[in-house]
Amino acid sequence: MIVVHHLNNSRSQRVLWLLEELGVPYEIQRYQRDARTMLAPPELKKVHPLGKSPVITDDGRTIAESGLILEYLVERYGAGKLAPPAGSEERLRYGYWMHYAEGSAMPWLLLKLVFDRIEGGPMPFFIRPVARGIAQKVKQTFITPQLQLHLDYLEGELGRSEWFVGNEFTAADIQLSFPLEAAAVRGGLDQTRPRLYAFLQKIHARPAYRRALERGGQYDFAPKE
Repeated sequence: MIVVHHLNNSRSQRVLWLLEELGVPYEIQRYQRDARTMLAPPELKKVHPLGKSPVITDDGRTIAESGLILEYLVERYGAGKLAPPAGSEERLRYGYWMHYAEGSAMPWLLLKLVFDRIEGGPMPFFIRPVARGIAQKVKQTFITPQLQLHLDYLEGELGRSEWFVGNEFTAADIQLSFPLEAAAVRGGLDQTRPRLYAFLQKIHARPAYRRALERGGQYDFAPKE
């Protein structure tokens, strides 16, 4: 039985969604973020030395990293679903998006989160003006332009086909869901980019996505009812 070591409000929600799309049985081992630091609890280090989520265990294997987990599950349990045929041009594009999501898109969203916290976090009064000024400057001149560049790029790519790889929904769309949901919450993604906005509406309406939310629990990036 697949066990998903699931941290609330994390990338592991994608793993639950994929498993629901595949119809594969799984169990959830739940972990809760520290309410003050928002870090994962130390118990996760008993599963993987980095103490991060997502991690799955399956057939004696411990597998970490979102992209690898999704690729592993699709290859082992997908029976040809949610990935283009090996050797096709679509498979190359699929692989690109699987790596792009974490390798290119997420770093800018994480940087924005860090500098937002610097700008708005508590600190000694005599440091506050300098720290906040630096944070604002870094965001304005470095982080925000890059976020806009990537959102423009993704908006344009969805103009080529219904989904990111082609006209069929794949695990690459699941992989891209987290950075796009994060961008909608804190990265400037809104209805001014209609293709990306419609993408989020479509994935949020999928029955498997809804089932994964019911099983996974707290996930602040989901649409508000």
